[in-house]
Amino acid sequence: MKKSEQGKTLIAAKAAGLVAWAAVMVFAGVAFRQHRAWKEPVVLGPGVTAVRSLHEWFAPLKGTENDCNVYVLDSGLPGSTILVLGGTHPEEPATNLAAELLVENAKPTSGKLLVAIHTNRSASTVTRPGEAYPQFYSIKTAWGQKKYRMGDRSANPLDSWPDPETYVHYPSGQMLAYMDIRNINRTWPGRPNGLLCERTSYGFMQMIRKEKVDLVIDYHEAELEYPVIGTIVAHQKAQEVAAMVSMDLSASQFRIGMEVSPRTLHGLTHREIGDFSDATALLFESPEPFLDRVRGATNEALLLTGVDEFVQRAGKAGLLYWPIDEKGWPIEVRVGRHIATTSKVFEVWNLLYPEKPIAVDGLPGYGDLAAKGVGAYFADPASVAKDRVAFE
Repeated sequence: MKKSEQGKTLIAAKAAGLVAWAAVMVFAGVAFRQHRAWKEPVVLGPGVTAVRSLHEWFAPLKGTENDCNVYVLDSGLPGSTILVLGGTHPEEPATNLAAELLVENAKPTSGKLLVAIHTNRSASTVTRPGEAYPQFYSIKTAWGQKKYRMGDRSANPLDSWPDPETYVHYPSGQMLAYMDIRNINRTWPGRPNGLLCERTSYGFMQMIRKEKVDLVIDYHEAELEYPVIGTIVAHQKAQEVAAMVSMDLSASQFRIGMEVSPRTLHGLTHREIGDFSDATALLFESPEPFLDRVRGATNEALLLTGVDEFVQRAGKAGLLYWPIDEKGWPIEVRVGRHIATTSKVFEVWNLLYPEKPIAVDGLPGYGDLAAKGVGAYFADPASVAKDRVAFE
């Protein structure tokens, strides 16, 4: 072949490679944009009296990706004010689903509920392509599939940049991993001039103080390889509540432990909320095999069913902190644990603080959720008035 022909062939090959690269980039860009812009409809249940935005308690958050919805369910009668945080880590889907179930079904008859479905909304707009996370997952309902964004543990780098070489927590001065500056469960109590998650935590603290919140419940999920799993982590001010809930549920419905918040581990809800406000805090952990490093295919099926043969093998080898069998840990069971634990917390709270009750009707029981599925408790947005639908 002549040199001129070789040159033309090389140019053609490079051009074809460039076109293929551009096509992949365009395809990926469109997919990322669709995920980031996806809106999740939420039907406002009978207990919702208002939908507010976090910037109403801290104005600088207005217009940011973390200016999340805060759903107000006010009975209009005296009692405690409880804040429930879902979606602190959006790679833990039982958390935002449980929070949404509260919004669509709970009806307080005394006291008030405040609910955030996506506490770190920015983290719900990005996944982990390097770990093959699905971009979306769907929940089956009587009226069709309800589609959700799958998220990450930390805020989107598009919204919070640059990460520091070492994250120094404020105000403790404790040094944490650099990416924890985008992990909202490492940035409490926050600061008004920090990066996005620090400002978000600060905004929630302003809300807690101004609304005179009595108790914060933070929903989480964890891999079975993690020792703090299937448990309630309690600030010292809430340890009596947590202990009674743990004993009651473990004896009557399902095993759940109780841990006391370490005084020297900073940035977490169960530590800083109790230390820097009049409120106290609880954190719930449910088992999520999707997060285990020994897992198999990282797909929607694993996310929803919690069934994985490799995680099961690890369990048989004694490598896990929580049991798993062929039934796995399906999403309805994980959500059911959070809802049942929340209901039991309300019950115990009323025993210990009868002068400030919180009573809530409309929540399904653990057995009902496990049998019927999460989707049975989500209403069709097309069946209600437009002003009774919000978007996440």
